[in-house]
Amino acid sequence: MEMKKIIHIDMDAFYASVEQRDFPEMRGKPVVVGGSPHSRGVVCAASYEARKFGVRSAIPCFQAYKLCPDAIFTPPRFEVYKSISKEIRSIFLEYTDLVEPLSLDEAYLDVTSNKLQIPLASTIAKEIRKKIFDRTGLTCSAGVAQNKFLAKMASEKNKPNGLYVVLPGEEEKFLDEIPLYSFFGIGKKTYERLSQLGYTKGSELRKAEESFLVGEFGKMGAVFYRMARGLDDREVIPFRDPKSIGVETTFSHDSEDFAYLLLTLENLSKELELRMGRKNKQGKTLTLKIKFEDFTVKQKSISSDSVFYLADNLFQQSSNLLANVWKENTEPMKKIRLLGISVTNFSSDSKNEDQPSLFG
Repeated sequence: MEMKKIIHIDMDAFYASVEQRDFPEMRGKPVVVGGSPHSRGVVCAASYEARKFGVRSAIPCFQAYKLCPDAIFTPPRFEVYKSISKEIRSIFLEYTDLVEPLSLDEAYLDVTSNKLQIPLASTIAKEIRKKIFDRTGLTCSAGVAQNKFLAKMASEKNKPNGLYVVLPGEEEKFLDEIPLYSFFGIGKKTYERLSQLGYTKGSELRKAEESFLVGEFGKMGAVFYRMARGLDDREVIPFRDPKSIGVETTFSHDSEDFAYLLLTLENLSKELELRMGRKNKQGKTLTLKIKFEDFTVKQKSISSDSVFYLADNLFQQSSNLLANVWKENTEPMKKIRLLGISVTNFSSDSKNEDQPSLFG
């Protein structure tokens, strides 16, 4: 069986880099793409200059301002980002049709059998990076490996504007010293649990028995076992139109504070508007998801002839759904550990011609 050749391309601080490219006064300065500095909106992207201060995507803008008060805050221009994303995708398609977008700025490419019959995936990655810079003025990082997991990990190795190749036979050596919190698919809480068990990097996790990991983490334990060995048999799947778009958050502490829950919904609504904007989607059904402290889940939906996509409307309708659930949450009051909202039943007016994008 032929060994696969997978490339992972990740644009460097994409939204912020576009702003710095288009507005010279922002170059070399900390840039935050998102809401206003004193708002509860979320950060969509931060330049590397801003990241040095701890600013990261998805944190509230007011928090970003506290971390970096000298940052330049600018609203996102998704139409510009989408246009550039399509230009970048056209470069990918010069080499292969097996392109799996993850969002506007990230994608997997399977170049095992490529259109130009180039034998080395590293050569293709170098050409792609050069073409992206020549045509857009933007930099990207690339990882090359025999599967998706390793390729994504490799693209992080020399960021920004770097290339890293995981050669066959060097998979475990590559993963040995990488901290587990950097493993794609291992979040903060999972890392904390793994650390408590004595596993903090790849070489340590590899010593764990699969049965032990499954006992501790369920099905994900088997995934972690394979991760530590650099194993991943997932195929690169070209774009598929999403059936739903949603966002959710798990609280650090279970909550029964209705005002706090409303604030959370407001932030989720803004994030969902951003995600729907990236994909040019408008839906007619809105669903609220609630997970209680006892891990029971309740969902409430509302459908309309008009479409849901603006944050204000998403917030208003999801707040009404939350209020209805709250009335049903009788004594003893159950605290809530997770809130989420999603939109389905997409309108035929949604502009699919802008898809696929490179990420999502």
